[in-house]
Amino acid sequence: MTGADAAGRAVDPAAASDPTAGGGSAPAADPAAAGVPTMFDVARHAGVSHQTVSRVLNDLPGVAAATRERVRQSMAELNYAPSPTARAMARRRSDSIGLIQAGRPDYGPSSAALGFNEAAREAGYAVSQASMRALDADELTQAVHRLVLQRVEAIVLISGEREGVDVLRGIDAGVPVVAVASERAPGTHRVSFDQAAGARLATEHLIGLGHRRIAHVAGPADSMDAAERRRGFAAALTAHGLEQREPIVGDWLAASGHAAGRQLLDDGWATAAFVGNDQMSLGLLAACHATDVSVPGDLSVVGFDDIPEAAFFTPALTTMRQDFHTLGLDIMATVLDVLRDEPSAPDRTTRVPELVVRASTAPLRG
Repeated sequence: MTGADAAGRAVDPAAASDPTAGGGSAPAADPAAAGVPTMFDVARHAGVSHQTVSRVLNDLPGVAAATRERVRQSMAELNYAPSPTARAMARRRSDSIGLIQAGRPDYGPSSAALGFNEAAREAGYAVSQASMRALDADELTQAVHRLVLQRVEAIVLISGEREGVDVLRGIDAGVPVVAVASERAPGTHRVSFDQAAGARLATEHLIGLGHRRIAHVAGPADSMDAAERRRGFAAALTAHGLEQREPIVGDWLAASGHAAGRQLLDDGWATAAFVGNDQMSLGLLAACHATDVSVPGDLSVVGFDDIPEAAFFTPALTTMRQDFHTLGLDIMATVLDVLRDEPSAPDRTTRVPELVVRASTAPLRG
């Protein structure tokens, strides 16, 4: 956790507890090299998250008595000395939550953020927000530190890239962290739809229509959602003993879906395609139209997300609906659970997207 000195400068808790740091000619010691225990060391020793250690340090509620005693015992055994400045800051309630959005302002993340903001206001919390168009580890770290200096009580990350979750897990923020993350992230509280289950439903829909040669246009490799959808797609094909071909990888944008569509049509193998999101589906539909390929007569297409425009594509798109507003509400509900009792706070990751059948899918022609 980062604090601040009397002049408002950022202070590293490890340095704050080192009497030789910040003055004189002696360089600051490397805590790891010197064997100085950190909050993460205490967390590992006690078998809890570092956020739980922070709550014990600052005498905050939401920690069971047995857990609190175990953490204190670990502190004593490790001779852990926390930063007095950081502790003083954390004791001051701010009634505010930090929200970091990293990545393009697409429909899904933006809608989830709106739902979260509404739920936060209803719960009596203000939201301090930081946004970045592309995820950058240094910029994300700086955003966390700025929010901590504003004394937020928790930090929420909305970003589909796994690097963002990895960066947050490595920061000793001293406050609970909640992330929208469809992949497992030990030590982080997660909220997400079950992307793999949704992808499996989409693929099963095509299989149920008689399709046996099904292609997949996947999202980018650094996306957790893309990886989970790819996993669900593969699981459905495996369950039915169907051939799996390497997915065509796009970048979520319609232009990449158009390029993938041209590649898929040139190959001529597939009778159906599961596409990783609706924007790429739009590009694929345009490629079909340009080459006089009938959808769904020659190729059935299923998208993912159910953006508002999906019903007005030509043809109207069969897709997997994600209720992003509800996702935003789930984020804030998880934040409140964590602030009340972190060890028992559930991961809200079991909602399954809903199949919406429209005109872009049809039974395989005999």
